[in-house]
Amino acid sequence: MTKRILVVEDNDLNRKLFCDVLTASGFAVEPVADGNVAIERARSFIPNLVVMDIQLQEVSGLDLIASLKKDSILADVPVLAVTAYAGKGDEERIREVGAEGYLAKPVSIGPFMAAVKGLVGQ
Repeated sequence: MTKRILVVEDNDLNRKLFCDVLTASGFAVEPVADGNVAIERARSFIPNLVVMDIQLQEVSGLDLIASLKKDSILADVPVLAVTAYAGKGDEERIREVGAEGYLAKPVSIGPFMAAVKGLVGQ
């Protein structure tokens, strides 16, 4: 069965890049530009993985991860946090709210796909 990935990224170029790479690798992808609809979209799409930008314009990616982890339907869905926040303590803080994976931007395709495949069990 095709694995489903929800991509929550407000930067158009980054979102397109992530979606194109994931689609080319055989994943079913659902792009989300607005963090305010991410949880609702996740509930309807039921992803196997959420790729989450931390610096969203309307809402914090950290808050969205916490909301996903509190949701009875989505709590077990792994989250790969992708962020330009790469300062001391940032990864720890991101993992504390529930993200299973963490990558600092700019993201290289090789490490991105390795992280994705590791989290979806491929």
